[in-house]
Amino acid sequence: MMKPTLVILAAGMGSRYGGLKQLDEVGPNGEAIIDYSLYDAIRAGFGKVVFVIREDFADEFKARFAPQLEGKIDVAYVYQALDKIPSVYDIHPERVKPWGTGHALLMAEPEVDAPMAVINADDFYGPQAYQEIASFLTSSTDKNEYGMVGYQLDNTLSEFGSVSRGVCQTDSSGRLTEINERTKIQKEGNQIVYYEDDKRFPLTGKEPVSMNFWGVKTSVFQYLNEGFRKFLQEKGNQLKSEFFVPFLINDKIVDGTVNVKVLTCDSPWFGVTYKEDKPYVQDKLKKLIDDKVYPENLWK
Repeated sequence: MMKPTLVILAAGMGSRYGGLKQLDEVGPNGEAIIDYSLYDAIRAGFGKVVFVIREDFADEFKARFAPQLEGKIDVAYVYQALDKIPSVYDIHPERVKPWGTGHALLMAEPEVDAPMAVINADDFYGPQAYQEIASFLTSSTDKNEYGMVGYQLDNTLSEFGSVSRGVCQTDSSGRLTEINERTKIQKEGNQIVYYEDDKRFPLTGKEPVSMNFWGVKTSVFQYLNEGFRKFLQEKGNQLKSEFFVPFLINDKIVDGTVNVKVLTCDSPWFGVTYKEDKPYVQDKLKKLIDDKVYPENLWK
């Protein structure tokens, strides 16, 4: 049976974080969050990892990960850039950032020929999440059945600023029916709220949310290519428009092309959206090491 591939989206600029957070050291021996993702993926049975990065930090990135992954998992690197789009489309002359996670995943197409998990580089998902998604990817035979690891909203917030989350709705069988991308979710006192068009809306905190941990089949590349061309026609000349994976999958759910199984697990989620998140992440990792979930040094 073909082993699944892990695609790590690591091309983000980290503007809110203030640096290259993909490589920031949070573990006791200089490990980044990506190290824990890789460790969990390898022990869950993944056979290949594809890093989607920017070419300007490729040498630093390869030097950081190539030695410790040699002999453990196949590795490939692909590059996301603003100009990696069909030449017939216009780009806003002042635009500097690439086109979001959907565009990033498209960059991986030449290196992926197996069912894949797709994650953010700066999010910690926990070992059970990788085991669940690997089991799904190796057992599901329908090319249009996808999976998503879902987390409870109030367990995914930052104390230091607003976050973006895909708030999910499911049917009685646990299939995803809709994702609503909320880009400004935050705590205000004892409440959780989000803002849209300068209006304030309450949330319970118990909503399942997508943390961009997807299990998809290679059919996704056909849908991404079609969706991205449509996006560029409609929004390609805008200064800050982005093409997101959840938007594409939501469209495919609505038109009946794909169905998405929501996979739940007890693993913790945490991430480093802001610099102030780092001590919290370090404390959480220390506890997991103390509890023997991880060795103190991952790669020895």
